[in-house]
Amino acid sequence: MANNQNENKNQLQIQLRPEVADGKYSNLAMIGHGPNEFLMDFIFAAPGMPQAPVVSRIIMSPENAKQLMFALTDNIKKYEAQFGEIKPRNAKAGVN
Repeated sequence: MANNQNENKNQLQIQLRPEVADGKYSNLAMIGHGPNEFLMDFIFAAPGMPQAPVVSRIIMSPENAKQLMFALTDNIKKYEAQFGEIKPRNAKAGVN
């Protein structure tokens, strides 16, 4: 029983605030980095519009960015196993 109590103390309780729950749609990402962080801007580019707003900016340590890469790779493999290969269009993510 004591072991279960220790496990519960180590669990992270994730909170999803209502103002964040709806999410933001992004169809373009710009990624930059320095020695201590990765900066990811998620952008919504609407067809025919001259400006594209940044809808979210995420700043991560290099270690966390690499963990995100592993998680995305794993989830894309699982998605493709279930729904078929994702075939990229001519869109490309920006890299600075």
